[in-house]
Amino acid sequence: MFLTVDTNDSRPVYQQIADGVKALIAGGHLREGAALPSVRQVAGDLGVNFNTVATAYRQLQDDGFVTIRHGAGAVVAARSGGDVPAATLRKWLRGVLADLLLAGFGDREIVAAVREELQGLRAKGRVR
Repeated sequence: MFLTVDTNDSRPVYQQIADGVKALIAGGHLREGAALPSVRQVAGDLGVNFNTVATAYRQLQDDGFVTIRHGAGAVVAARSGGDVPAATLRKWLRGVLADLLLAGFGDREIVAAVREELQGLRAKGRVR
C-alpha cells in the first residue's frame, strides 16, 4: 500500500491517510477482504504517531470502508455501492466545484483536473 503525507496539506494527517486508503479502494488497488497494514507499520512507514493512524483507521471503519477486528487487524469491507446517498455526494461535489471556481479555475481546467485525478486513481494506485 502506497501512501504519502504532505506537510503542506491543510488536511490533518489522519484525514490524509484515510483519504489515501479510500482512493486506493476506489481505484481498485485494495479490494474487498484485503488486509491493511498494521497501524504500527503505517505509522513507522510514514513517520507519524501511532494514534494518528489509529484515528484514520477508526474513521474508515465509521465510514464503512474497513472492518477492524482487534488482534486481527483491518480489512477492506464489502461495499454495496449505495452506502452514501447520491444527494449527499452531489452536495460535496458542489462544494468542491465552488472552491475551484473561487480559486480561479475555469470550466476546462476543472474538467481536465477531474480527468487527471480519475486517471491517477485508476492507473497507479498512488495518492498524491
